[in-house]
Amino acid sequence: MSSVLYDVPGPRAIVRNRILGVVTVVVVAAILGFFLWRLYDTGQFTAEKWQAFTYTNVWVQIGLATLRTLAAFAVAAVGALILGFTLAIGRMSDHAWIRVPVGAIVEFLRAVPVLVFMFLLYYGLPVIGVRMAPYWAVVIALIAYNGSVLAEVIRAGVQSLPRGQQEAGYAIGLRKSGVMQLVLLPQAIRAMMPVIIAQLVVTLKDTALGFIITYPELLFYARFIGSQSSLDSPIIPATIIVGAIYIGLCLILSFVANTVEKRLRRSSAGVRIAQAEQPTQEITDTELIVTQRGGRGAGI
Repeated sequence: MSSVLYDVPGPRAIVRNRILGVVTVVVVAAILGFFLWRLYDTGQFTAEKWQAFTYTNVWVQIGLATLRTLAAFAVAAVGALILGFTLAIGRMSDHAWIRVPVGAIVEFLRAVPVLVFMFLLYYGLPVIGVRMAPYWAVVIALIAYNGSVLAEVIRAGVQSLPRGQQEAGYAIGLRKSGVMQLVLLPQAIRAMMPVIIAQLVVTLKDTALGFIITYPELLFYARFIGSQSSLDSPIIPATIIVGAIYIGLCLILSFVANTVEKRLRRSSAGVRIAQAEQPTQEITDTELIVTQRGGRGAGI
């Protein structure tokens, strides 16, 4: 017996897979236990290391750093979505003078790392007399990179749709802009929503690179607290707290995006059901002839 993608494992394969699963869990648990033991052995869980986080001002600064992280992410996410849609539509253009340059721009933006973008904007532009604040260097770099990635995601989603969808749009008299806006893009967005969510999570995490160009976000403040010798240099506790905040933010973002995705699917399914349940009035040839004769008789 076999499935579409793989052969159903037999008794020996099932036992082997279970043994491999148990061994993997044991190895991961051992590595995690060793890591926690080393933290405990080096005194990272002592009260002195965590004393800095008993001060109200420290948490106020962590909150402000979190707001700066969210401020950079919010603008970068919106800008990346706008740039992604623009580049995707340009790359799918029928005109070569639009499609080829846009394709080159997308490939260039995807190839350059985000950190290199930030360095060029923050340290490179002053060489030619242009100075940029760390916030805008972070935001523009995130928009450029993630927008190019989202452009490829959206293009792949549109091109994965059956060709009949596009041909049906043209058949009812829509132009390419109408086909793209009303037929292709809504379906592609729903299909590629998990990938778009994943890329937005990457955008949120990449804001941490801003600490290298002195943008005072979460990681920057964690490094600042961890370097304070008067507080016993709590670099590990600060990293743990900041990491937990990043995990919480990513989980919240994923939850919100998944909720939106479910509502979009539910609304589209409701529209299809409503259209399917609309009664259709069928008139047979006999009824049509009777109606026409009755009309003539009434006229006479």
